Amino acid sequence: MRSMLFVPGDSPRKFEKASEGKADALIIDLEDSVVTEKKPEARGLTLAMLKSRPGPHQLYVRVNALDTGMTLADLAAVMPGRPDGIVLPKSQGGDDVRQIATWLEALEAASGITVGATRIVCVATETASSIFGLGSYKGCSSRLAGLMWGAEDLSASLGATEKASGGVFHSPYRLARDLCLMAAAAAEVAPIDTVYTDIDNLAGLEQETRAARRDGFSAKALIHPKHVDVVNAAFEPTEAERSWAEKVIAAFASNPNSGTLRLDGQMIDKPHLRAAKKILGQP
Repeated sequence: MRSMLFVPGDSPRKFEKASEGKADALIIDLEDSVVTEKKPEARGLTLAMLKSRPGPHQLYVRVNALDTGMTLADLAAVMPGRPDGIVLPKSQGGDDVRQIATWLEALEAASGITVGATRIVCVATETASSIFGLGSYKGCSSRLAGLMWGAEDLSASLGATEKASGGVFHSPYRLARDLCLMAAAAAEVAPIDTVYTDIDNLAGLEQETRAARRDGFSAKALIHPKHVDVVNAAFEPTEAERSWAEKVIAAFASNPNSGTLRLDGQMIDKPHLRAAKKILGQP
């Protein structure tokens, strides 16, 4: 999964348009993009969107944060639509995942869904306190599928006046990004890069996405359909990377009893083999 496109939960029109694109996943949003008075209506519309299943996309639902008191009502409303996963905003750590998992188990059983089938992705850096919970995700639940870092709400939590300049995040946000990446790697789940908000700057989007892939992120959250193709392409291996990976795999296949090898004047070992397999999507 490379691209996860947010779609407002109260807009079937935008959902239909998003479904025509090539995002790997659509996140139907019941949180920030829906005003409070429209959330009950949005739950019903979201259920209808889930049931329509217009394309091959995975379908996630971003519920409201646990501290709003609306999370359980959101889950109860949408689970009959069998979403592939739930996105939990403003997550504070592994205990929040366990709480959502407990509710999902009951709701899956009530809806005739295989217990454990619904995945959880956490937006894990939206408050200052959440940074200190990043180490608690490892082993918290088999449902956990990814950790996404976010900058918009973190800015408000910090009282910051600016997140970035010249297309580069300031240090508090780079810290949150890097720690989220490491937390996801430690928990063996997908690290998901934050949204890019300069909607018409596709060159900047490509640059940011390639930097995310370089550092280890495997997917990016999106807020506009025009970003999908750029992000999908940026996460594809380059021809040089594919060539290198194929040579590494072939070298170890020819020398199955060797732990280290010399290739093109460089020493390679089993971590290089694992990296090569990841580039080519091999187990």
